[in-house]
Amino acid sequence: MSDPALIDQFLEMLAAEKGRAKNSLMAYKRDLEDFCEKSPMTLMRASADDLRAYLGLLHRAGLKAGTVARRLSALRQFYLFLYSDGLRADNPAKNIESPRPEQKLPKVLSEQDVDRLLDTAEAAAASGSMAPVRRHALVETLYATGLRISELVTLPKRAVGPDTTMIMVRGKGGRERMVPLGDKARHALTDYLTLRSMSPHRESPFLFPSGGKEGHLTRRRVGQLMKDLAVEAGVMPSAVSPHKLRHAFATHLLAHGADLRAVQQMLGHADISTTQIYTHVLEERLKSLVLTKHPMSDE
Repeated sequence: MSDPALIDQFLEMLAAEKGRAKNSLMAYKRDLEDFCEKSPMTLMRASADDLRAYLGLLHRAGLKAGTVARRLSALRQFYLFLYSDGLRADNPAKNIESPRPEQKLPKVLSEQDVDRLLDTAEAAAASGSMAPVRRHALVETLYATGLRISELVTLPKRAVGPDTTMIMVRGKGGRERMVPLGDKARHALTDYLTLRSMSPHRESPFLFPSGGKEGHLTRRRVGQLMKDLAVEAGVMPSAVSPHKLRHAFATHLLAHGADLRAVQQMLGHADISTTQIYTHVLEERLKSLVLTKHPMSDE
């Protein structure tokens, strides 16, 4: 059977048995046809070595690891189909490892940009109005603790008091951890809680209540507040979000000598390898600094 006929048969199976959408079927077709164009061996006769040679060709052509992995996935499913239907006695794609996707380093706000955000939020909060006071409490707490936004908006009111120095946080998988709360964040929260005690939501169990169905501020709403603050502070709005403040918290702590294990615990990472990405961010920044600011650099 010819390669086009085999591919058509495979696509018919995906449509009939797995209900794959038209766009998905077209993607499978393109990936399999790419092998046919680049490999001297037909799909029916290709061996594991032929598949590895094709993947090597893709790597040398500069394709991203994610693209190579997607094409390998298409080949795996195609050969599983041939093997399951008795069209081939073996599955040459069975033991071929997928390339690891490139690890993207998070973009981190500089300490100067964070200072501008905090100073702007504090200045606006001096009005004594609820909205800017609450926003100041939010941004100070995010940067001081590195909480996930989902953890922050669901914090109970009882988690914070005038003398609170540590916050108990329930994170992913129900795991609890203690996170230190700095003086600036505690004072911002105290000012906020004073106003909150006189608000219509004073009986809410949440630290940051709202009138919505969830009973607390949503992640989306806090994201909007951070974008508005960025505009006021003269910081690029696309660079500011609750999660990017979490990145900044971790990176800035490590830059000032914090222990990696301590940062891991404060972030609530189950695996330290997740935390280590921030050391890579610092390494990239150091390389950039040397290349652009060193007196022997080309600049």
